[in-house]
Amino acid sequence: MSDSLERLYLAVLAARDLDPATSRTARLFQRGPSKMAKKLAEEAIEVVIDAVNGDSEAVIRESADLLYNLTVLWASAGVRPEDVWREMTRREDMLGIAEKLPKSPAKLPKVASPRIASRRPIVALDGRGARKRH
Repeated sequence: MSDSLERLYLAVLAARDLDPATSRTARLFQRGPSKMAKKLAEEAIEVVIDAVNGDSEAVIRESADLLYNLTVLWASAGVRPEDVWREMTRREDMLGIAEKLPKSPAKLPKVASPRIASRRPIVALDGRGARKRH
C-alpha cells in the first residue's frame, strides 16, 4: 500500500508543472492549497455518504479519489509519504496500533518501553482515556 501511495505521490510531483489545461494535478497546483483542501474535503464527504448508504463499490472509488487529493495536498505542503509513515511508526511504538492519539499527554497509557519486542494489542482511545481491545 505505501508503495502505491509513493508512486502516486511521485506522479503528482511529476504532473505539478504540466499544462493546467490538460492536467488536473497541474490545475490544482495552479489554484493553490485552498482549492486542494476543498477537493480533499469533498472527496472525504463522498466517501462518508457512500459508506452510510452501504455502497462499498462507491466507497472504493471515492477512497481512491480521496487518496489522490491527499497526496496533492501533501505535495503542496512539502509533506512526503515517508513523513506520514514515520509519524505512524512513532504512534505505533508509543501505543501499538491506535485509532487516534489523544490530544492530551495525560491521557496516554503508561508504557515501560517505547520499543517492544512483540506486537501490542490495538488501543482504542476515547474521551475517558485508553482501553484495550483484543
